[in-house]
Amino acid sequence: MSERITYFADVLMPLPVHEVFTYRVPFEMNAHVLFGQRVIVPFGKSKLLTGVIVSIHQNIPKNYQAKYIEYLLDEEAIITESQLKLWQWIRSYYMAPLGDVMNAALPANFKLSSETTIILHPEFEGNHALDEKASIVVETLEIKEKLNLKEISELLGIKTVQPVIKKLIEANIVISQEALKERYTPKSIAGYQISQTFRDAELMQDYLASIEFKAAKKKQLDTLLLLLNASAKSSFPISKKELVDAGANSSSLLTLEKNGIIDSCRIKVSRLANNVKNENLLPSLTNSQKEAFDKINEEFKSKLVCLLHGVTGSGKTTVYIHLIEQALKKGKQVLYLIPEIALTTQLISRLSAYFGEQIGVYHSRFNQNERVEIWNNILKNKPNKYRIIIGARSAVFLPYQELGLVIIDEEYENTFKQTDPSPRYHGRDVAMVLANQQNAKVLLGTATPSLESYYNSSNNKFGLVELRDRYKEMKMPGIELVDMKKEAKQKTIQSHFSSKMMEAISEALEKKEQIILFQNRRGYNPLWSCEVCSWTPECTQCDISLTYHKQSNTLKCHYCGYSIPPVGSCKDCGSNRINMIGYGTEKIEDELGLLFPQIKINRLDYDTTKKKNAYEKILSDFDDGNLDVLIGTQMVTKGLDFNNVGLVGVLDADMLLNRPDFRAFERAFQLMVQVAGRAGRIKKQGKVIIQTRKTDHWVLDLVKDHDYKKFYHLEITERKNFFYPPYYKLINLTLRHKDEKKLQHAAEQFAIKLKGAYKERVIGPQNPLVKRIQNYYLKVIKIKYERDISDKKLKSHLQSQINEFYSMPSNKSIRISIDVDPN
Repeated sequence: MSERITYFADVLMPLPVHEVFTYRVPFEMNAHVLFGQRVIVPFGKSKLLTGVIVSIHQNIPKNYQAKYIEYLLDEEAIITESQLKLWQWIRSYYMAPLGDVMNAALPANFKLSSETTIILHPEFEGNHALDEKASIVVETLEIKEKLNLKEISELLGIKTVQPVIKKLIEANIVISQEALKERYTPKSIAGYQISQTFRDAELMQDYLASIEFKAAKKKQLDTLLLLLNASAKSSFPISKKELVDAGANSSSLLTLEKNGIIDSCRIKVSRLANNVKNENLLPSLTNSQKEAFDKINEEFKSKLVCLLHGVTGSGKTTVYIHLIEQALKKGKQVLYLIPEIALTTQLISRLSAYFGEQIGVYHSRFNQNERVEIWNNILKNKPNKYRIIIGARSAVFLPYQELGLVIIDEEYENTFKQTDPSPRYHGRDVAMVLANQQNAKVLLGTATPSLESYYNSSNNKFGLVELRDRYKEMKMPGIELVDMKKEAKQKTIQSHFSSKMMEAISEALEKKEQIILFQNRRGYNPLWSCEVCSWTPECTQCDISLTYHKQSNTLKCHYCGYSIPPVGSCKDCGSNRINMIGYGTEKIEDELGLLFPQIKINRLDYDTTKKKNAYEKILSDFDDGNLDVLIGTQMVTKGLDFNNVGLVGVLDADMLLNRPDFRAFERAFQLMVQVAGRAGRIKKQGKVIIQTRKTDHWVLDLVKDHDYKKFYHLEITERKNFFYPPYYKLINLTLRHKDEKKLQHAAEQFAIKLKGAYKERVIGPQNPLVKRIQNYYLKVIKIKYERDISDKKLKSHLQSQINEFYSMPSNKSIRISIDVDPN
């Protein structure tokens, strides 16, 4: 009889804790437990949580008696050793609990706990053969609508219900509420089919005969015959586009539908525009693109990272396509990071023509089942599926096996940085560490590099390749600065548009060109103020004024969502003289519509893109020419390609330049250059109008000249003189508490302690721009330190200082969030 060995497993939990928990492995599981498997474990007095095994050993815990693992959820590992190594680096560098890193990395369906709430899947139709336990759960959900795992445990009379729920989720019978909230609506297009009644051949023949010789019905007859012929070849509905392309008349389709002959419907289509690989060759490279491609490969021989600095419209994506093909031929996986989820639509339609089903998309708007499917396919390392992953920052957490290339498009974008919750990681920097672990190469691409990336290129840490010419000799847009002070004196401003802007808009519309207007503030009016006493309506939970939104007719807080109806009088003095100050995208849309009532306008901002697919719909309408003007916040500055934009207008450049932030000039330069880059077509120069009261501002001069290098040299000198990145590193500590006095005292004492350790490197405590959010007062302590100081030692010492701070009972209710390399 073989000896019974007692094993223990270190289990990582999705909790905000820095350490793992040790559990005893039941003897019957000894032969089955593996690194990376999920297990159900007891936690606390009555909770059951899903954790991941990160180590198996025979070391008995010294300070507590280990509880037993309840259940093994997987036969094989769901994470890899290299993933855990990356998680541990994120924990160390960003000073984040390892449990928070796990929580960010794993799809929600991998993390079932007693608090997980389960509901019936919206697509469940009740036609599954179920075992007894599953049937009880489904029948109860049909009556009660939702159950948490604890309630299901009591219902079934068993302690461990996660295996039952796991099977139901995999069969699309139930779904967690968290997954439902993140549900990604399938892409669909308009289509038509013969109505049920007229599928009767005799009835259809009679109807055709009744309209055959009527001239007024000829278009209807031709349209109906097209649909009948198409339907004969396919039992599925036919897309409206396919019918119209074949010669069908749109108004005839509407008439036939109104008469009950045909039915309209929505046809689900793949998110990939063409998931069959195009047998044509890859898009050819121009001479300058070919030169850039060769230089990148040369730089990759000696460097991990290369920066491709290409002007807007230079065809960087074409270079990316050739690099992707090169990596695939070597049997490698490719990660393509983008700053904005909505950019996937344009990008997929372009890449899928060449790479088909090898493309996978991974981001937060996909539902959890789809994310798990992508995860599992990458884990299995299939040779012909999901070799290219397009995604936002969370795609760095996938279980890559053979990563060969990482492309980070528009690497300067602040959306690559996670702000809340922890871990507050930067997708670009984590991707570089991931690539280094997997011996892959990283290409950063943009027209406006972050100062940090260009600094690293200048110091030979990164390779640097430049694309100075636009594709097919397109000219860079002409940029004109308009003096709003002068226009105000001359009284030539209409609404918020200068005479030059109005003239340019009229000219573009006359030429049938499209227009993008950029205003980096949403809502209608950012401020209401009493003319008599200066009172302004403010949020009750945050120290911020409320913004008026005309569409919902409410005053809203952009930090916590608090809203009230519009006020008719001052709450302090009773005056009815309330001024509406400033303007956001909503007001621009409203007033432009009054000035040009015949044109079609839409907005692209947070308010118009809340609904699933709204972003894609607006961009699609603009790309298809269904809109004349697109008004937007910084969403319109992202790397979007439009063929017919003749004019770009920046309505308030001063707002960008006046932000109280050391990165203000960098952000302003990047945003204006990027939005200007949307203007222009092949063989036709676009026009950009920038409205400002500071026409002599040095940043605007360099935007006008498209001179990034000069901007970099001037700005980097300022950073060096004032001890900012990339010469120094930054850590922000934000302390939160509902009692302002208690917070002030604790923050001051903590700052004194830190200053004793780090001297003049500590700044604060200070009030942030908004000092109270959701009833929590905030204080910020900044730590600036030299790049040559040991990062690991400083952070280890800082963590011990934080632990000491929390050792005092009076400080336990104060929350501290740590932001390393803040945006």
